[in-house]
Amino acid sequence: MTHALLMTSPADVNATVRITASSDARKIRILVADDHQPILDRVAALLSEDFTVVAAVNAGDAAVGAARQLRPDVLVLDISMPGLNGFEAASQMKDAGSTAVVIFLSVHDEPEFLDAAWKAGALGYVRKSHLGSDLIPAIRSALAGRRFVSASIDQRLR
Repeated sequence: MTHALLMTSPADVNATVRITASSDARKIRILVADDHQPILDRVAALLSEDFTVVAAVNAGDAAVGAARQLRPDVLVLDISMPGLNGFEAASQMKDAGSTAVVIFLSVHDEPEFLDAAWKAGALGYVRKSHLGSDLIPAIRSALAGRRFVSASIDQRLR
């Protein structure tokens, strides 16, 4: 049984948060943040088959608030979002004591973005163009304590 709650972030009245609760407590709990609604919907749908998506938010500050409340196991964060970007949101969540593993989902493939992701504590970096093939393996790798980078980025950096 799944219940949905629609919330508005106090810091940004345009940010909406979809929170779901599942009766299957054995699944890994994931929070997804992306400011592009079609991507947010696609990621949430993709992940909901294997995981419990506890929140889908469209702004960094909304992700921080939802993570504090819901304590997910995994954070899938876009880098470029209004208000707090993904790096800032990840840092704030870690400072607040979050132990969730972080996966960045981005259009950026420049080395400086990958470096910033590692500095923010990420264990995964997935290109949005490869989310269908790379996101679930990235999550599984991160949960096992291993880094994951989309092959298109990894090959470009060699």
